[in-house]
Amino acid sequence: MSYIINRINNLIGDSNPKIVFLGTPQFAVPILEKLAQSEFKPVAVFCAPDKPVGRQQILTPPPIKLAAQKYDIPIFQPNRTSDFGLQTSYLKPDLIISAAYGLILPKDILNSPKYGCLNIHPSLLPKYRGPSPIQAAILNGDSETGVTIFKMDENVDTGPIIASQKIQLSPPRLTTPELSKILAELGAQLLYKILPDWLAGKITPKSQDEFQASWTEIIKKEDGLINWRKSAQEIERQIRAYQPWPGAFTKLKMKNEKLKIIEADILEKNTSKKIGELFLIDNSELAVQTGEDALIIKKLQLAGGKPLTTEDFLRGHPDIVGQILN
Repeated sequence: MSYIINRINNLIGDSNPKIVFLGTPQFAVPILEKLAQSEFKPVAVFCAPDKPVGRQQILTPPPIKLAAQKYDIPIFQPNRTSDFGLQTSYLKPDLIISAAYGLILPKDILNSPKYGCLNIHPSLLPKYRGPSPIQAAILNGDSETGVTIFKMDENVDTGPIIASQKIQLSPPRLTTPELSKILAELGAQLLYKILPDWLAGKITPKSQDEFQASWTEIIKKEDGLINWRKSAQEIERQIRAYQPWPGAFTKLKMKNEKLKIIEADILEKNTSKKIGELFLIDNSELAVQTGEDALIIKKLQLAGGKPLTTEDFLRGHPDIVGQILN
């Protein structure tokens, strides 16, 4: 620890604020990179520990760790809040910046930095507090979303707002990874823009309107199961929202095989087909009847197989036409 502290002290000048960055997934990477390439380069990065990934359970570092290594920033990966508190107490940061970190910080840590603790959240708070705001915006078919920078308090995403910026959601329809990338880059630009004024004490945070607050939940694997009684529009949003995990999936009733729907479009037409029935439309595309309109399947994947376009899939599985999806 003493070696890291000495290394950090050598990285900063007397006039520079000592910034510590917290983050773990890909969403945090553009934000860290923007800081690392500026006068606000963090002196340390905190992220979740490496985790086993895939069938072979290969120990894999989180994306933010790789980004920190690229910019030669010291890395901490505490398992518990107590470990985090001990390590930050040694660092004595002037400002903590967080983006999708995962740990809830206790009051003593929140109150410790001279300039407080800031969080970049991918929604227009107080709308969509919690862990899945990007997926919620897609699922609900929102016409706009954005990012909010707020000063953290002891509760989740409830602190006073420092700045926000909105974007319009319009065609082409975005998946969660695509929208996450856009919002991360937007958050990075907004953070860089407001930091000088925040450090100079020129920004007064504004309390969130609790009457406008809404919450999101942790996404579970079963959330990806498609209910074909829903409208084609709702299901198409589900397919985009739950990429890459848990994905949107169903089962072939006759074969009891899991089928993942990767890409789809909407056919605004009701047919005499049964709900969940697969059929071919005029241009030989594969569609399925839903509770309202039909869904055109563009790309799909059987369990254990490779993602395929519908055209390629039908060459190997022509008997799928007429089957019922559970």
